[in-house]
Amino acid sequence: MPMRIGDPLPEFEGATEWLNGSREDADALSKNGPLLVHFWAVSCGICKDKMPALKELEAKFAPFGLKTVAIHMPRYEADTNMEGVREAIAANKITEVCAVDNKHKLKDAFNNEQGWVPVYYLFDSEGRLKTRAAGEFGVGVLKSALERMFAGKVTDAAA
Repeated sequence: MPMRIGDPLPEFEGATEWLNGSREDADALSKNGPLLVHFWAVSCGICKDKMPALKELEAKFAPFGLKTVAIHMPRYEADTNMEGVREAIAANKITEVCAVDNKHKLKDAFNNEQGWVPVYYLFDSEGRLKTRAAGEFGVGVLKSALERMFAGKVTDAAA
């Protein structure tokens, strides 16, 4: 069963590797305001297509306290090639802490049973799930949820 609204943020336990930081960094971010966790994969065309829009949202809402953790979840054996993952991180400008989930422990922790990528999980300041969105239209759903979450903080000039 997928995560439900109000479910607590799972632990970041079981990553096979961490890039751009560590598990401790991810844990610290999770205790410091709203958190966006996004799953992606090297082989995911939609992930690549939607990454610029995701980066825009991160930049827009970071001044209001939004933190982000990325999770690379391989879909195929070729996705486990760490050189390819590092190249994709650079090409897609993924600067946030990034877990590599080669054993799918984080996929299981987030109840991502279908193995969706991209999939976005937005948690509030109390660590409770506010929104989960996946696929081609996930960024649009995420944008609406972020605008609601930060209503009153984001001005039309910042929008």
